[in-house]
Amino acid sequence: MPYIPHTPSDRERMARTIGIEDIDELFDSVPESLRLAEPLNLPPPLSEMELIRELSLIARRNRGVDYYTSFLGAGAYDHFIPSAVRHIVGRSEFYTSYTPYQAEISQGMLQVIYEFQSMICALTGMDIANASVYDGATATAEAAIMALNKSGRRRVLVSQLVNPHYRAVVETYLSQGLAALEIVRASEGSTSQEELQSLLDEDTACLVVQYPNFVGTIEDIGAYSKMCDSAGASLVVVADPIALGILKPPGALGADIVVGEGQSLGNPLNYGGPYLGFMAAREDYLRYIPGRISGATVDTEGNRGYVLTLQAREQHIRRERAYSNICTNQALNALAATVYLSLMGKSGLRKVAELCLQKAHYLADRLSSIDGVSLAYTAPFFKEFVVRTPLPADKVVSELRKHRILAGEPLGPHYPDMDNCLLVCVTEKRTRDEMDEFAERLGEIL
Repeated sequence: MPYIPHTPSDRERMARTIGIEDIDELFDSVPESLRLAEPLNLPPPLSEMELIRELSLIARRNRGVDYYTSFLGAGAYDHFIPSAVRHIVGRSEFYTSYTPYQAEISQGMLQVIYEFQSMICALTGMDIANASVYDGATATAEAAIMALNKSGRRRVLVSQLVNPHYRAVVETYLSQGLAALEIVRASEGSTSQEELQSLLDEDTACLVVQYPNFVGTIEDIGAYSKMCDSAGASLVVVADPIALGILKPPGALGADIVVGEGQSLGNPLNYGGPYLGFMAAREDYLRYIPGRISGATVDTEGNRGYVLTLQAREQHIRRERAYSNICTNQALNALAATVYLSLMGKSGLRKVAELCLQKAHYLADRLSSIDGVSLAYTAPFFKEFVVRTPLPADKVVSELRKHRILAGEPLGPHYPDMDNCLLVCVTEKRTRDEMDEFAERLGEIL
């Protein structure tokens, strides 16, 4: 408990005002042993100038992607963000806005949400999209819940090559007996179709796969769609929105629900958040989608306007019938994604994706030419790939950090048999010189 720095007279006056003998009665539910009995040991107060200096010194102890050359990915990516994005999302009418309950005074924000939904539908090839959810992991778990509620079935299959953090959130959602969760094992960098076929049955609500998957390879979404259709199960695809600049959209491959992390779309790394989860689905999932949707309509004079639709399930009078307890969205982050997509356009997004693809393959060739280093998989990949090294991957990462290079994500903590495997990511920001230095330094270390 925090120390209450009141004089005795202050404490007595406050206690009398609210009808108690002593202010300590407010904390009766907290065991005495857990209460702070003396003031916090804090340094003396600082002036504003001194405080700014102190915080600046603390901030300099952190090193980010402006200091290191980053080849880290695994769900959070160092993409270029046009300066206009920050300027637009920093405008006061956006930066300070909250839930647009009153449509008559929130047309600007509602239109932004509507445009975001439209862009997500175009990107994923789906019929409907919501106004975003918390992040990619939450979106994945909510998609599984959607499939369970729609089908009435009680089994969820998740590919072993879905982001491990996303799988953990799905497991948490289902941990109280809502449904059984089973992991579909992988083979040669892809979800095993043989394993999937043996697990699909009449009680399977959905299969969750990633596109490209966690180790960077591109899954055969069309094949999984046919298998799910034959079993009457939904196909949930966790997609990289940048990759959709050149890959066929999941909707065209038979996906029923498409979710993902929208951080790549104009949102900085931000120490890990806040991010935004996007979610799109086929129209027959409309009544099961969580959160809210901004819809376009006309007023009594025929003018176009925007309103919130379907929000009553999570809030207000029908909340006990809600399929989800998500009742808000990452509006500011979704605005950044909308601005980013608007600025880039179809050709710009495709160019970013092409640069990621080309540069990733260049670096993969450079690294795999080093003695003792090899690509873990032969399957096609987009901007992430796995290399095997003679040394444990965490040792490689530690050594390269000394040269101001963030080499990638060691896969040992996620997959026990992959201690010597490193997940490397290359975005459009990486230069040839940076990639060459990575290869040279790795060669020296090995």
